[in-house]
Amino acid sequence: MANVIFRHRDVENIKELDVYLENGGYEGLKKALSMTQAEVIEEIKKAVIRGRGGAGFPAGLKWSFMPKGDVEKYLVINTDESETGTFKDREILEYNPHQVIEGALIAAYAMGAKTVYNYWRGEYMDAAYSCEKAIKDCYAKGILGENIFGSDFSCDFHNHFGAGAYICGEETALLSSLQGNLGQPWSKPPFPAQAGVYGKPTTVNNVETLANVPPVMVNGADWYVNLGTDQSNGVKIVCMSGHVQRPGNYEVEMGKVTYRELIYGEDYCQGMLDGKGFKALLPSGGSGPVVTEAALDSVVSFEGLNDHGSMMGSASVIVMDDETDMVWAALKMTHFFKHESCGKCTPCREGTFWLEKLLQRLVDGRGTEEDIKKLDRVAHQMQGKCLCALGEFAVSPAISTLKHFMHEYQAKVPSAMAVAAD
Repeated sequence: MANVIFRHRDVENIKELDVYLENGGYEGLKKALSMTQAEVIEEIKKAVIRGRGGAGFPAGLKWSFMPKGDVEKYLVINTDESETGTFKDREILEYNPHQVIEGALIAAYAMGAKTVYNYWRGEYMDAAYSCEKAIKDCYAKGILGENIFGSDFSCDFHNHFGAGAYICGEETALLSSLQGNLGQPWSKPPFPAQAGVYGKPTTVNNVETLANVPPVMVNGADWYVNLGTDQSNGVKIVCMSGHVQRPGNYEVEMGKVTYRELIYGEDYCQGMLDGKGFKALLPSGGSGPVVTEAALDSVVSFEGLNDHGSMMGSASVIVMDDETDMVWAALKMTHFFKHESCGKCTPCREGTFWLEKLLQRLVDGRGTEEDIKKLDRVAHQMQGKCLCALGEFAVSPAISTLKHFMHEYQAKVPSAMAVAAD
């Protein structure tokens, strides 16, 4: 099957506007402009394009929350790709930027937004040159700006760069940063669709989510529904990294490929690095609970890992071999969350501090059985009490490694090591 999102792998130089147009580019936008706004939203709702940033919320439903009528509205693209092990959005915008721009324009038209902000993580500035050129080319061709393709629809597009804060991947923190404020989340309500950028109705969509929109408009919702599973339509970009032979991004049809195939398949990662054995994987970076070999035959989909207590998320798969110290791995992930906590809410600010402190003590060989119990208590006490998802995700490394690798924790306790030495 030809790539739906990674079209640059099939069509050379599709990042250039002329090449994109020669290969059906902006036909989805032209079709959308011939329809009413409500008809476009219904088509996207029918296709059930679920959010590809991790949460999986249906894009069409999200668009429908925006107020109707001639009020000032905004569309914001979330390119703050800061989840550990995630690098799909960078490739899309660097090598196939027009598909994202087109998807954003279709979304903006459907919701009545006249301004699009693309919020990039600060470290991606070098990757943005291609997107910036694509934007300038679109203005020159009348695809951006006033009366797009001779219609009554006008829209501007701006790239905006953050300063490298993971928390700004959370949509309200992103909007706060975009406005020049501290990148910290706010309590909902108000939801962004009620009051987002500059207090105006705003929708935030992920890069990969919007890249799915043009093919749906061209081929129809029924075509898209026939890809994937009942709960997970379409294709998904999976970021493979860690102890594998061939790390990288892979586009797969949802529900058709297992994690085992991704690791060992000839078309994918071609096995474990240096011929070592498999131990565990993180299916959604540090945010999703770690899973063991029992989960490898699960398919890549939103529901695929439900029986194993984990989630696909943004599909940032980090593979670990049989020599990986899982307590050390939990410490590394927890340090990331502690460092990236914005500090606004107490459970996350204090909880991540204590999780890291306890894990460091265990890794250093200074821990006790009570520290292991305390680690579990602190993690569970954080659950359901944090202002945003960062705090909820921060407990996954500790809870899931305690569940699957308790013996490694116990082996870190000096008394246990002394017994083993005897």
